[in-house]
Order: sequence, then structure tokens, then C-alpha cells
Amino acid sequence: MNTGNLVSLLAIVVLGSTPVLAASAGPRFYGDPPDDTHPWAVHDGNRPQPKTVVPGTFSTADQAGKPPSDAIVLFDGTDLARWQTDKGKPAPWRIVDGVMQVEPGSGGIQTRDSFGDCQLHIEWAAPAKVEGDSQGRGNSGVFLLGQVEIQILDSYQNVTYADGHAGAYYGVNPPMALPVRPPGEFQVYDIVFRRPVYKDGKALDPGYVTVFVNGVLVQDHTPLEGPGGHMGRSRVGPLPDKGPISLQDHGNPMRFRNIWCRALPPRVCEGGTDGALPPEIARAKRHEIAAAIRQDAATLRNPDQPLPELLRLFESLVYESDPPTLEKAEAMATAYVQTVKSLPADRLATKRDEVRNLRDVFKYLARFKRIPDAFAPKTAVEQLIQDQGWDRKRN
Repeated sequence: MNTGNLVSLLAIVVLGSTPVLAASAGPRFYGDPPDDTHPWAVHDGNRPQPKTVVPGTFSTADQAGKPPSDAIVLFDGTDLARWQTDKGKPAPWRIVDGVMQVEPGSGGIQTRDSFGDCQLHIEWAAPAKVEGDSQGRGNSGVFLLGQVEIQILDSYQNVTYADGHAGAYYGVNPPMALPVRPPGEFQVYDIVFRRPVYKDGKALDPGYVTVFVNGVLVQDHTPLEGPGGHMGRSRVGPLPDKGPISLQDHGNPMRFRNIWCRALPPRVCEGGTDGALPPEIARAKRHEIAAAIRQDAATLRNPDQPLPELLRLFESLVYESDPPTLEKAEAMATAYVQTVKSLPADRLATKRDEVRNLRDVFKYLARFKRIPDAFAPKTAVEQLIQDQGWDRKRN
């Protein structure tokens, strides 16, 4: 079909109303329709638009960048209001020249708020003066849910056990590389964390962690095996849905800056609707979408201009078979064709593109078995086009 004219027609249909599902009037009757595991059509005009986020700026070793507009800023160099001890007392660490610094021996700190799945950005620096070696040199850690540790360590020309290096999922999985800067310079961690999802004691999703160190991938969607830890093997199992983000005091005066996080949307296994879904969830979502489109169709009701409502009703059938809707849409389509056929020749000619686009809609619906191939309005529209010679190449 000629999608350009079809998109134009459907834009007329939708732009005059307030769509209930999408932020813009994308094409309809266009890509492959929803199926048993996908509630949305390919290129679905009803699919919700992604939210707009103003990007931040990248950091350098000398200068902290800016977080994106939707980030929750945990430390911006001004205060420790978002941090506390594990006893709920004010964080005892210091701020020096806009940088958070560990007070060795004072204990770790954690966020006052709890977080689940998130994108976490954190920048840290080991002391410029190298003291100690292996795990005794520039050591800290960042803990997701207060439990899952991503190791922080001065690994620059420093030999230690592989699963304890900078960027390690501590005690579980070594980093794939050590793209670290010399001590004293700030290192940049970007962490994508997905917690385990369990139901009735069974794992629906084991959870994963992805880590970039100074822009280099070091943990590649690594499955979670519990919290990790020192000397003891971690065990796979459930973890809390949310927990604090914690920073460790390991006796070194480590420094931190530019800490922020972004909450991540739910996955398919916990109610997300992007990606392949279990059939029962996809079916429920298609039902919801179809009902919303039917509701929107009712707001378009206009006896003098029936086509907008008519097309929305047919569109709802792409998501869900509904005999009453099909019956109503068929009656409206039959009446529409009769009205067009009764127009004087000069006015009838103005309906050419509108009618041909309606034919294309019927072809789409018949192709994907949403209407019978012998659907009476489809046959009537095709006959009208043939009688008027509108099936020839468009001018």
C-alpha cells in the first residue's frame, strides 16, 4: 500500500483528538500486528513514547561531568544530606573541595533512600601516595541493595586476587580488563544493576550486573550469585527488592564525587510490557490496549464525519477480536460507503484518496485475519474504486 497517504489520513483522524495511548500520531495498519507474545504491533503508533531525558556531560579525570536530567543526585559536592551510617546517624565522612572523603575507622555510609534496579554512576580516587599493596591499597567498595559489592581498589600496577580487582563483582567474577588510571586520578564507574526476581521460591530472573570502568566494559551482564563476599562462596537466592547504596570504609582515605542514579523500568517478568511476554500477559495487555482504543473512538463520534471513529474501531480489532465492535464497525463502514456512493460526481471525486486508503486498511485487516476476506464493506469499497477508475496509477 502507499503508506504516505495512509499516514496522512490517519494523522487527520488522530491529531484532532487526544490519543489515550501514544504521545504522537504514528502510523496505523502498518507493521506486523500484535501476536501471542507481543502486545504491540511493529512500529505501533499506539505504543507509548519514551520519556525525554536531557543528557548530562561526560567526566574527565580532572573534571566531574553533569548527570542526566532524570537522575537522582546522591552527591554533588555540597553536602552529605542523602547519606547516613548503618545506624541512621549523620554520615561522618568529610567534604574537602567538593569531594567526599572517607574518614578511616569511622565506618561505611549508605544512602538514606532505598533503590532497586538502577543505573548508578560513581567516581572515586585512591590516594595519590601509594601505601600498601594488594587489598591493602586504595580499597573500598560500592554495594547495591547494601549487599552486592562492586569492588573499588587501586588496581594500577597492583597484583591481587582476580575477583578482588577494581570492577570485580567481589568474590564472584573478575573484571574482564583493568582500564584504571594511576592513583590520585578519578576513576569513573557506570553500573547497570538488575536484582533477582523470584516468585514462589523460583527464580523468574536471576538478576544481572553490568559495569563500565572509565568507559570500558568490565562486567558484561554478569548473572548474580548472591551478594558476593570475602573468602566465603556466595549463594544464589532472593535479595531484597530495594536497599541502600553503600560505600565501604576499608581504612583508606578514598575520595568520591559525582554520584547519581536512575531508576530502571520493570522487566517482562515483573510486569513490563516491552519485549516478548508470556502469552497470558500479552493477551491481557492487548485487551487493555483494545479497550483504550475503543474508549478513544467514542470521543471521535461525529455523524457528519464518521471515518475517524470508524477507523479507531477497526484499529481496536488489531489487538483483540470483539464481535460487538466488529458488528458496529461493519455497519458504520457499510453506511459510509453508501453515503459516498450517493454523492454528486464532483464531490465523489474528492473522496478518491480517502476511499482508497480505507481499502488499504481493509486489505491489512483481511491479511492478518482481523476481518473475513469476503467482508462486505471491503468488497463494496473495492467495487466503488473499480467503478470510478480509481485503481489506476495515482496522478
